[in-house]
Amino acid sequence: MARTWVDHLADMHAAGWAHADVQPTNTLITSDGRAEVIDYALACGPEPDGRLPYRGALTHTTAPEIAAAILATPEDTHVQAQHAADVWSLGASLFWCWTGHRPVPYDDSLDRLDKLAVIAQGRTSPLADVRPWPFPAFEATTTACLAPDSADRPTAKELIAAW
Repeated sequence: MARTWVDHLADMHAAGWAHADVQPTNTLITSDGRAEVIDYALACGPEPDGRLPYRGALTHTTAPEIAAAILATPEDTHVQAQHAADVWSLGASLFWCWTGHRPVPYDDSLDRLDKLAVIAQGRTSPLADVRPWPFPAFEATTTACLAPDSADRPTAKELIAAW
């Protein structure tokens, strides 16, 4: 399932696009165990196109660099989602689906901007602390996706090779 999820992202990235809203509810699992990515409403092309500015999507799967950019810019400023942010969001989604925990712990009573400030710090819960069982290869790949520095994350194409 994870492999087919990343296949879709790799195809988008190869065309110069970022999904910009990778999250569990935007992925359907088919009866044969394949992932289908849906909801491209927030997708960011290679160039901003004059539409409503992108200001992030589901808070729980927002990459640290997107969170930081949202916090550092006015509400009407477009934040261009990059491929590495999709990879972080994929890792966050896999982490969340597998463990039942969001990768970045924060108090649910915080407002969205305060949650984004926590995410922007780039710290996640240790996967080994919340995993339901050991799965070393999956853990290593998921953890790599959640690297705080976007330059340290694998690309979607590299993830395909890993899976």
